[in-house]
Amino acid sequence: MNDWNLDEVSSFFNSHSSGLIYFYTPLCGTCQVASRMLQVIENMVDVKIGKMNLNFYPELAGKFQIESVPCLLFIRDGEIVETIYAFNSVPFLYEKIKQLLR
Repeated sequence: MNDWNLDEVSSFFNSHSSGLIYFYTPLCGTCQVASRMLQVIENMVDVKIGKMNLNFYPELAGKFQIESVPCLLFIRDGEIVETIYAFNSVPFLYEKIKQLLR
């Protein structure tokens, strides 16, 4: 899971791609747990996943109406189809990905 910049996010949306964008802040303990969950998920599914430190991109919080971190955007064909804040478990995320992105 690579850190993305604004150009990569724009390109992702403009190419009508599908995948996940994970927003976090480094000092957030819940974000650290969510990051580990997404690392497991990354090995289970063939879905593009990018992550962004929201401290560096506060304008995206307004643009995507992000209320808190961790935040995971599910994007299908360049459109946000769901936003989640409670990652719950790896099986939960896996099922959500299968449901929304397959």
